[in-house]
Amino acid sequence: MKLKDIRTFVVGNPPPHFGGAWFVFVKLTTNDNISGIGEAYGVPFHPDLVARMIEDVFARYLEGEDPHNIERIWRRVYSSGFTQHPDLILMGLLSALEMACWDIVGKAAQQPVYNLLGDAFMNGCALTPIFTRGPARALRFITILNSRPNERMSISSRDSRH
Repeated sequence: MKLKDIRTFVVGNPPPHFGGAWFVFVKLTTNDNISGIGEAYGVPFHPDLVARMIEDVFARYLEGEDPHNIERIWRRVYSSGFTQHPDLILMGLLSALEMACWDIVGKAAQQPVYNLLGDAFMNGCALTPIFTRGPARALRFITILNSRPNERMSISSRDSRH
């Protein structure tokens, strides 16, 4: 199995831009026509530029590689800079590509990725947002999250200072 193709998707996020104004997704496809999806975090530039940067990294380091070799790919991309310590921009790009590789490997093995990484450690997770703009904004955020189907959130009014 070899990585053969990449597509990037820039998605605008309407106000109030929770998670950022833009999301940049990547879809990698193998020669076996298995595809995987990943998301770049921390989009620091115009998202079209970030998409082109992801495509460049794919062309230089991932095209033709076996997606099972995630550690090898990761080390190759990470060490590609002069100092072998890339800036945070490259790490966000690499995160999207790595996620897509894990997605492909999981689909090829017909297993959820968490099984490949150990197991599903928890049935859920706690979300602890830090709000600096007051309780009204926090309530709006929680209202938006609770309006999404198939997602649950509980509200705790505990004050961690006591």
